[in-house]
Amino acid sequence: MKFGFIGTGNMALAMIGGVLKQGIAAPEDIFGADIFEPGRQKVKAQYGIQVTDDNNEVIRNADVVFLSVRPQFYREVIDGIKSEVRPEQIIITIAPGKTLAWLRERFDKDVKLVRCMPNTPALVGEGMTAACPNDLITEEDLDIVKKILASFSHVEIVPERLMDTVTAVSGSSPAFVFMFIEAMADSAVCCGMPRAQAYKFAAQAVLGSAKMVMETGKHPAELKDMVCSPAGTTIGGLRVLEQMGFRSAVFEAVKEAEEISRSL
Repeated sequence: MKFGFIGTGNMALAMIGGVLKQGIAAPEDIFGADIFEPGRQKVKAQYGIQVTDDNNEVIRNADVVFLSVRPQFYREVIDGIKSEVRPEQIIITIAPGKTLAWLRERFDKDVKLVRCMPNTPALVGEGMTAACPNDLITEEDLDIVKKILASFSHVEIVPERLMDTVTAVSGSSPAFVFMFIEAMADSAVCCGMPRAQAYKFAAQAVLGSAKMVMETGKHPAELKDMVCSPAGTTIGGLRVLEQMGFRSAVFEAVKEAEEISRSL
């Protein structure tokens, strides 16, 4: 099976890396198209795949094609490739806001489509991806797609009505977490800790806490309560976070991201 990527940015690099690492395809069976020569040269140097500036060369050679360009370029890209897309090909999209109905209308013919939303932790093999297939995708097709996605992230099949929520709570939220880590590290620096050490302590606290949620199966509130001693440091810090509207700020940030995703 041959794979194609239209757009070779960071997310495409994460996907290609996962596919190669898991042995799903060899470099010579992966085709990447990018209008920017530096992008083509970067992915070729890093992974040894075949590269081109012609999107249709990817369409002609690949069985599964990822549209890994920004949402604002989808209309132009699809208009340029739709005549070459074959009925048996699987087209995987990663753009927020572009519904299966919109994609079908843009292609102006029946196409096997899977709408996905990965996130940037895929770059380190810890991504989370939601996938939503259209009714032309068979069970065999979906198994292939899940195998590809699982090479660089965890995968969940979700109804399309939840894709904008996924964009907010998973696609956008790593930036919120990075800001949280930065803020904690800045505070530690203010208290006298060297910056590199501050980032390590803050990032590991987030990583370990997330792993506790995933592996213990306990409610986050229960895990929070386990850290809080009476009249201790943690409950004091939590009081300040509540006073400053931390929980509400996170709620509103996720909701804003979801609403923007719906408008794209």
